[in-house]
Amino acid sequence: EVQLVESGGYLVQAGGSLRLSCAASGITFDDYTIAWFRQARGKEREGVSCTSTSGGSTYYTDSVKGRFTISSDNAKNTVYLQMNSLKPEDTAVYYCAVSRKAGGPFWWPYEYDYWGQGTQVIVSS
Repeated sequence: EVQLVESGGYLVQAGGSLRLSCAASGITFDDYTIAWFRQARGKEREGVSCTSTSGGSTYYTDSVKGRFTISSDNAKNTVYLQMNSLKPEDTAVYYCAVSRKAGGPFWWPYEYDYWGQGTQVIVSS
């Protein structure tokens, strides 16, 4: 059984930083696409960043470019999202997701096969 467990969400002031982690079990990081999505209250889930677990390019939605960094540690089966210069509009539940497809980027939730339970990020102004 594949499980993704996010952690690292917290309440932080605007301008601050957080690092989210997503630990995967039941799956080996071969050649998958892994992503971070977020969903703010009353809004649709949106893709934030994605990358291939085999290395290579990373992709970001425009609103987080230059502030967020996605990385993976395949030895630990863990993906991270480093978030700097946080803004109140970054407030959302953040989810990690894995797609068995390669060759992304993939930005639609339906393209992903496995999801974590989410971790709440709140950025106060």
